[in-house]
Amino acid sequence: MDNVKTKEKKDFNLIKKFTGMTDGNMLLTITIFVFVLMYICAIVFLGEGYLIPQTFFDLINLNAYLIILACGLSLVMITGGIDISVGGVTALAGMCCAVNLEFNEGNLTSAILISLGIGLAFGVVQGFLIAYLDIQPFIVTLAGMFFARGMTTIVNEKPFDVKHEEFMSLKDLRIDIPIGAYNRKGIFISSYVTVGAIIAIAVVIIMFIILKWTKLGRNFYAVGGNAQSALMLGINVRRTRFIAQVLCGLLGGIGAFAYLLRVGSGSPSNASGAEMNAIAASIIGGTLLTGGVGNIIGTLFGALSLCLIQNIVSSAGFDDPWWTGITIAAMLCLFLVIQSVVVTIKKRSITK
Repeated sequence: MDNVKTKEKKDFNLIKKFTGMTDGNMLLTITIFVFVLMYICAIVFLGEGYLIPQTFFDLINLNAYLIILACGLSLVMITGGIDISVGGVTALAGMCCAVNLEFNEGNLTSAILISLGIGLAFGVVQGFLIAYLDIQPFIVTLAGMFFARGMTTIVNEKPFDVKHEEFMSLKDLRIDIPIGAYNRKGIFISSYVTVGAIIAIAVVIIMFIILKWTKLGRNFYAVGGNAQSALMLGINVRRTRFIAQVLCGLLGGIGAFAYLLRVGSGSPSNASGAEMNAIAASIIGGTLLTGGVGNIIGTLFGALSLCLIQNIVSSAGFDDPWWTGITIAAMLCLFLVIQSVVVTIKKRSITK
């Protein structure tokens, strides 16, 4: 067993050497530091409400779907690709689940299977076009986004609430956590997480394990670092890219069900802009658009940072939507500059 681990470590070091992979630990540290700094600033300037543990857990509860989608985006971005169809897939899969539950007398099992099936179908088709037909990922997933949005309207063009009893029970389910705060009457109020948050954390853990400790994860990094060198090292580049797109599509389906658990309704406008937010969360989390660098834990904190900055802007009294957009744009520019500086320093140290 030790010999196998030693060989795998040597193989990974060889991949890092010949594919030009960059260590993303510094980017991860910066992401976590910025998140902690923003949270401290929120506590100091916006009140003690941010000291309540539930405030932190609500960042995950209300944005579980975004965390899931960002994990999928991180996978394809690590391989040097992109997927801007995840928002459309989320809307389509969510709408189909909602219609199945509300109008077709479906159940939770059928709804989950529909969501996973739609996400998987998009992942397989787009993955094949990108990996085996060498079509640009942006073009393929742009077409996928338009197709998914159009199909969402065809499935049902009017917004409606899902009142399915079994679904509502799952949507309203709260899992208590023995962490909380005392109210003004001295009564201890425990915190809670939703089912969507549990799903999101499970996805983060599974994706972290895949990227950190499996051969497939190492292949993702190698292909994103330098596809030609990865090919020379015996890595099946096409299959690796295909698997990345399939996993992203599958996570899109999971994210769609998590989104439906949050909003509890079907609408053609659901998940509007979700793909851009997921990409932004991945970049803030330290994933490079050029590929080869990324960390799922960083993606988690990237998504939380994105949600936190939106809360801070709203709490500060800037309720107009353009203030949130301006703040996110400034944050993205900051992280892109940091990434550029870190990567340049790393490359110079390697060449020396």
